[in-house]
Amino acid sequence: MARGIDYGNLMHRAMRGLIRSVLEDVAEHGLPGAHHFFITFDTTHPDVAIADWLKERYPSEMTVVIQHWFSGLEVTEDGFSVTLNFGNSPEPLVIPFDAVRTFVDPSVEFGLRFETQSDDDEDEEDEDEADEEDEEDPAPRQEAEVVSLDQFRKT
Repeated sequence: MARGIDYGNLMHRAMRGLIRSVLEDVAEHGLPGAHHFFITFDTTHPDVAIADWLKERYPSEMTVVIQHWFSGLEVTEDGFSVTLNFGNSPEPLVIPFDAVRTFVDPSVEFGLRFETQSDDDEDEEDEDEADEEDEEDPAPRQEAEVVSLDQFRKT
């Protein structure tokens, strides 16, 4: 039986390692400059630990911001814990790296997105539907328009 290289899982492991390294540095030295993070995670992951009221409010996923007010950031091999302020109410969160869906640092326009199996299935369904539509009513293809994003860059 031939075995293949699972590049998808290898890439996810490397990206989670990058997040771990960044958070370890922040835990030790604090956030440098204007850096801050938007982290979206799966609240249904079995190892996520958040307050019941947060779980009720965010039943499938939640995005947190690590910027001005956070404390107790601890990073392990498998995830991180941090206390964040929600309306003057400090709440501890435990987030495994496997639950992270996106990690963004908008101060430097950096972001990671983790594809899940359900995302892949939805993409395949969308492609199948698009193929069916093309077969029913083939429309002439139009040339793509290239748009410069330079005007939106920070200076």
